[in-house]
Amino acid sequence: MPVSLHQPPLRDPFIRKQQPKNEIVSLLRFSLYYETPMNNDKRKRNTWLQLRRVLVVLLLGVFLFSGYRLLSIRQQYMASAKTYDQAAARYIRPGAADPEAPSPEKADLPPVRVDFDELTAANPDIIGWIFCEGTDLSYPVVFGRDNDYYLHRDYLGNYDFSGTIFSDKNNSRGFSDSNVILYGHNMRNGTMFGMLKDWLEPSFYEQHPEIWLLTPEEDFRIELFSGYITTADSSTYTVFHEAGPELNAYLKAAEGRSVFEADVDFDPGACYIVLSTCSKNSEDARTVLHGKLVPAE
Repeated sequence: MPVSLHQPPLRDPFIRKQQPKNEIVSLLRFSLYYETPMNNDKRKRNTWLQLRRVLVVLLLGVFLFSGYRLLSIRQQYMASAKTYDQAAARYIRPGAADPEAPSPEKADLPPVRVDFDELTAANPDIIGWIFCEGTDLSYPVVFGRDNDYYLHRDYLGNYDFSGTIFSDKNNSRGFSDSNVILYGHNMRNGTMFGMLKDWLEPSFYEQHPEIWLLTPEEDFRIELFSGYITTADSSTYTVFHEAGPELNAYLKAAEGRSVFEADVDFDPGACYIVLSTCSKNSEDARTVLHGKLVPAE
């Protein structure tokens, strides 16, 4: 048998045999869907690291935004406090009480006076100034054309986060109605009507049973006779333009709800006032004080 002189070359045993094209595709698909345990663990670790990075970025964003909000609120509180401190310094004068007068006579005179000529020239909506000696309650009062305008405007009508003390839109201008309602924000730093809740402590009421209401026409002592928590839609927010049996029943009901006891006589011919602010108890809760307006002599 003749021997072929042309032998096929020997193949390197370390060179893998070339795979057909369809087999290569199959291997690629297998590698995509069926990883080894080692590769699978590595991918899980990478995924977890990526999630951690995203979470850190999100938390950092929340932290920065919260810090910005707190700083912004603090600046608004400071700006509002400065506005009303300047107002008090500009329009408030020492009281006209005679230092030599006996104590009972001093009690019937307001401890401060207000320059209403200058104050009303700055804003004709000004109808009074509310003041409580020995506390930080000292603010101008405006006539509310509605119950929204002065929510975030100061006593001059400029934007102010804390707003202004204002009367209910259903009240007549001034304090001629039998029952006048005043609103003010419950600020976290205790400004505006933020301290009304303090009167719900009987000991605080005993130290401050009266608040002063000064007006361009006349000055009044507010003899407080009731304080309690109510809701925004309660009958507390009823405006009475004239005296009558319904007002009498309203006053008796308010007295019965009070958390402190007071000795105030109800006079059918007198005018009464409600001081109202939001309560931290719930979104719909309100802290209210009722008082009788007694003209200063």
